[in-house]
Amino acid sequence: MTSTTRRQVLSGAAAAGAALLTVSPRAARASAPIATQQNAGFYRFKVGDIEVTILHDGARTFPYSDTFVKNATREQALAAADEAFMPKGMVTVPFNPTLINTGSKLVLIDTGFGPVPNAPVGQLFPNLKAAGVDPKDIDIVILSHLHPDHINGLRTADGSIAFPNAELKAPAKDWAFWMSDENMAKLADNKMMKDYFDNTRKILGGLDARMTKYDWDKEVAPGITSIAAPGHTPGHTAFAVASGNKGFFVQSDVTNIPEFFLRNPDWHVAYDFEPELAAKTRHKFYDMAASEKMLVTGFHFSFPSAGHVEKDGGTRYRLIPIAWSAAL
Repeated sequence: MTSTTRRQVLSGAAAAGAALLTVSPRAARASAPIATQQNAGFYRFKVGDIEVTILHDGARTFPYSDTFVKNATREQALAAADEAFMPKGMVTVPFNPTLINTGSKLVLIDTGFGPVPNAPVGQLFPNLKAAGVDPKDIDIVILSHLHPDHINGLRTADGSIAFPNAELKAPAKDWAFWMSDENMAKLADNKMMKDYFDNTRKILGGLDARMTKYDWDKEVAPGITSIAAPGHTPGHTAFAVASGNKGFFVQSDVTNIPEFFLRNPDWHVAYDFEPELAAKTRHKFYDMAASEKMLVTGFHFSFPSAGHVEKDGGTRYRLIPIAWSAAL
């Protein structure tokens, strides 16, 4: 029996390509030009009578920094990235808001980065358009927490409100924390936190009267209930969505990328304000999701950003992504 190595496969493919070029240069050209951009990034599915649309706002791939995971070694973190087939030495973080048509209301949970010129993020609005949705038609915008990648899409490039007819809602605990000048002064020496405080004022300044501040365990839209999920931020919120006897969870940022923090729920991502509390929230949330076999959508899950969670021995979990379906 003969064995084939990876080098033999690659060198054989290269040789075959060279041979084709030698015989006929035109044989190497496809009838259609090579594409330069991806298709629109939205995906729909039904849960009971509710229609859910996941909207891709883009993704960022960046060199792994030793500060990204605070309590794991660089070797452990890069091994997790390699296991997920991320580019060598790099980490990829996607961003995916959730749009829910309850039948009576069109509800957007989180708004992405907003307009970002020449960047791999900020794709929410072209993808809304591709999905046939006008921002003017959105009835309610719910913010899960007040980090930039979740709130910046509230504003257009000229600073106006991107969803002019929507009721705007933010978690009361997060609003109180991020709008506190006292908290801002206490954390002024932390550059990331200072940037967060500055951005919150830039995006949400002047919206105090318009913004409804919601509490946990309340219905924030028809069939959508807020769930306490603190740790990532003081008021970070997940959501339970119900339609008849069907339902699913919107986990927001209970984890950052699941390849790291769902597989290793006790790892501390750099962006968690209270990392120990965030880890406790992860275990509580995913124990619930696994026991109830509930579908989960995650802002930082790989597109189309939905799947089921199961326990994977000890304290670990794994995500089983949904299968793509052409029919609703």
